[in-house]
Amino acid sequence: MSVNQVSVFLENKPGTLKKLTAVLASHNINIRALSLADTSEFGIVRMLVNDVYEATNVLKEENFVASVTPVLAYKISDQTGSLDKLLQAFSDANINVEYMYAFAGKNDAFMIFRVKDTKNAETVLKGKGLKSLIQEEVAAV
Repeated sequence: MSVNQVSVFLENKPGTLKKLTAVLASHNINIRALSLADTSEFGIVRMLVNDVYEATNVLKEENFVASVTPVLAYKISDQTGSLDKLLQAFSDANINVEYMYAFAGKNDAFMIFRVKDTKNAETVLKGKGLKSLIQEEVAAV
């Protein structure tokens, strides 16, 4: 089961990211994981939050351009080679990773992957013994 990621396009200027986090904080929306990619003109914030529906609604009300994208989330042990093993399963299944980011738990790491076809990738990886996380599991970490 994929999880929903909120993507927000931001103008690349001082204070814009702060405005985003202020809106989320004022609505008790917790950011579980975040990635920021930028160019000279704009940035894209990709994040996992505890309430996707509320986050996208309040962001749009505050004139942010926000969208929801399905991504895959996997828990790996915090040991050397764990990510390599997971990526080997992607490679063996001929699944291309468009982008990825991570966040840490107490004894584990949580890897977030964007792939072209999340449903197919999840089915193939499940056949290799890998279980992706669901939205509630990510929110509870």
